[in-house]
Amino acid sequence: MAQTDAAAPAPARQLKLSTILAFACTSLPLSALTIAMSVYLPRHFASEIGISLLAVGSAFALVRMIDIPLDPLLGMAMDRTRTRFGRYRLWTMIGAPILMLAIFMLFISPSGGVGGLIFWLLILYVGTSILHLSHAAWAATLAPRYNDRSRVFAIMTAVGVMGALLVLLMPFIVAALGMPESEGVPAMGWFVMILTPLAVWLVVSLTPEKISPDVPGQQKFQLKEYWRLIARPSMGRIVLADLCLSLGPGWMSALYLFFFTDSRGFTTSQASALLAVYIVAGFGGAPLLGRLAMRIGKHRAVMVATTGYAAALVALPFLPKGDMMIGAFQMFTAGFLAAGFQVLTRAMTADVADEVRLEQGKERSGLLYAITTLTSKISGAFAVFLTFTVLDRVGYNATDGAANSAEAVRGLELAFLIGPIFFVALGGLCFIGYKLGEERHSEIRRELDERDAFYDNAPVIETLASEPSIPTPLVEPRQS
Repeated sequence: MAQTDAAAPAPARQLKLSTILAFACTSLPLSALTIAMSVYLPRHFASEIGISLLAVGSAFALVRMIDIPLDPLLGMAMDRTRTRFGRYRLWTMIGAPILMLAIFMLFISPSGGVGGLIFWLLILYVGTSILHLSHAAWAATLAPRYNDRSRVFAIMTAVGVMGALLVLLMPFIVAALGMPESEGVPAMGWFVMILTPLAVWLVVSLTPEKISPDVPGQQKFQLKEYWRLIARPSMGRIVLADLCLSLGPGWMSALYLFFFTDSRGFTTSQASALLAVYIVAGFGGAPLLGRLAMRIGKHRAVMVATTGYAAALVALPFLPKGDMMIGAFQMFTAGFLAAGFQVLTRAMTADVADEVRLEQGKERSGLLYAITTLTSKISGAFAVFLTFTVLDRVGYNATDGAANSAEAVRGLELAFLIGPIFFVALGGLCFIGYKLGEERHSEIRRELDERDAFYDNAPVIETLASEPSIPTPLVEPRQS
């Protein structure tokens, strides 16, 4: 059916900064929790709770593998959700209390040994999956344009840096209050528990949501098509790259405190300060790499970032031990570049979601982000499992105050460097020959806008701030 002038789509306006900042608030607790879980929680269970390195690593790996099938189911459920309260807004509200309960049982009141660790890690991952998927998929619909997506995901990452930085301050606050070092992890748990409902309230109250129209008569998604999404040339590259770009930094995070204390001669407080520098660097790195992507394309910006990151890690063993100034410079460089990894791959996933919706006539953002979230889960499982297994095999003792041989420390150094450098470099190589750039995406968006204008029965769920009760869906008026 020919497109009439009356149904022609209106040009999209750039999102207001205030809207993006409000929407990005979910990144605050999620990023804080990511740092606490990847850097501090495994070490806490091994050093303070008394569970062996191998048992902790195996618990994280087992829970990740159990949790993996959940993401596609959540993604499909989110894409099919159409309520007066919204689609991804509703799921954001569901995820918050689940996450808070698991944080309390893991960080603040751990019990049950290995069995309790496994059970509550599983609940924690369910909560984080719901919040991660709903936030990323909502972002894809909030910012429909190629360059606007780089901007939105960059600001989301920059806001997340603030949450990560604040959680890194917990050990220093605990020390300043004269409390034992072991209270640092519980303090992180309380911080994220308090931050989560506040952040979620801001997001659901101040961010509008539009549910894209489905094309009538299109076949429903079948499970066998899940593989077809992964096998798409553009999505296949993103999935492999995202796996590598999650595994590299995740591998480094799992060994970070061990490496910087036993190999580089820093105290735990100094190592935490350097980690703070690494995180803070992302506050500038994410937006600037997002701007670089707007100039040279997202896939090329990823290749630039991965090359620089690998070079920064190569230099670490040659730097003076215990030198805070040089260490801070090197960590700032690595953190600046690493901030762009998920910013750009998540923005590229949103472009693929448009490509899929044009072909299939249905929203698949939640499912596509479930696929990329799976890569993070797989990398998170194997990062802890593989690195802790390697440390156990080389005879490294993780107990506080333990004396390790030179051979064990050397094994720690090799494990810390080889894995991240290899995987990050491989992640960048995945985008050689990538085709879904700005020009192709502009064509896709033009066709989508024309079709959406024809089938435009899409409700726009207004922000809660504009109405005191659950909003009634409004039909967005067509432009004449």
